[in-house]
Amino acid sequence: MKLATLNTNSGIRIVGVDHSGETPEYVSLSHFDPSIPNSIREMLQHPFGLEKCQAAFDKGVQTALRVEGQLLAPIPDPQKVLCIGLNYRDHAAESNMEIPTEPICFGKFGNTIIGPQTDIRLPKVSSQVDYEAEMVIVIGKRGYEIPQDKAFEHVAGYCNGNDVSARDWQIGKPGKQWMLGKTPDTFAPIGPWLVTSDEVGDPHTLDVKLRLNGEEMQSGNTKEFIFGVDEIVSYVSQIMTLLPGDVIFTGTPAGVGMGRDPQVWLKDGDSVEVEIAGLGVLQNNVVG
Repeated sequence: MKLATLNTNSGIRIVGVDHSGETPEYVSLSHFDPSIPNSIREMLQHPFGLEKCQAAFDKGVQTALRVEGQLLAPIPDPQKVLCIGLNYRDHAAESNMEIPTEPICFGKFGNTIIGPQTDIRLPKVSSQVDYEAEMVIVIGKRGYEIPQDKAFEHVAGYCNGNDVSARDWQIGKPGKQWMLGKTPDTFAPIGPWLVTSDEVGDPHTLDVKLRLNGEEMQSGNTKEFIFGVDEIVSYVSQIMTLLPGDVIFTGTPAGVGMGRDPQVWLKDGDSVEVEIAGLGVLQNNVVG
């Protein structure tokens, strides 16, 4: 099942994505089950939230009732935005960094989250803004000290993400300003929808691509992860309680702008597309 957050004329709604036609169409789930809230994060807090969504979608897809609106980030308001650095060997190599022996973790804030077709805004104080295509884990069940063999039970599904980074702040500033380099407004696009775990299957077999103005810049596969989804979820939960709707960026393959010769930085007017097999295409324009 694919779930999206849609801003309709009647307000924000959780919708199921119907791919039976040439273009995606959207089924408002609360129309067929009024108990379904208008927030995916809130829905995931209910033990049978996903089952209710599936039942409502199955009912709705048999009708002609569809809604239109603007796609937002699937989770517009995550409580946590966690990120894993250097999780592909080829990206570690292009960054001239050692292969990590444990997940390298950092965070973003809610101000960074945007959805598809929303502009990435370049800060005036940065001239080296980079792209990073990433698969994003969406947590579906609360957990602390989660055993690795139970980790997938806590995953609701996955979506595309772009860990946009201001390299001249992240690396070039005194002391390396990782926090400020990673957390400018709009620097964490996710979407276009959440694909549930049952539909994705094995998350460690997915092609990951990024196109900049139509040119392929990154091409990898999640089989190249140094740390798998279950390892990441278990590792992070040793320190903090993971909550429904938390999102975890899982790292990027080689091909980022910083690692190219000559280097490539995002500029006003660019179009960036992240495409991961089965997860759709996340497109954002760049303004600055």
